[in-house]
Amino acid sequence: MMGIGFPELMIILVIIMIIFGAGKLPEIGSAFGNSIRNFKKSMKEAEEGTEELDEASAETAEATDETKEVSEGTSETPQAEETVASTPETGDK
Repeated sequence: MMGIGFPELMIILVIIMIIFGAGKLPEIGSAFGNSIRNFKKSMKEAEEGTEELDEASAETAEATDETKEVSEGTSETPQAEETVASTPETGDK
């Protein structure tokens, strides 16, 4: 099986201590923690953004449905008004 247990984690930790030294471990740990925190924050913002888009599309669909109901419920169709273009009369002087 490919499970990582306690002995494997200890070996990895010893190798990291040899490579980076004991003084750099707190800096590496805090950088790793900040990276995970920022990743979680961005994932949460992305989920909220998709929820807002879903809500907006649902509201648009409801408004469209209401418009269809209103237009289907009326038997009168609005007539377009005729517009007459008038030109100013110019007289000969």
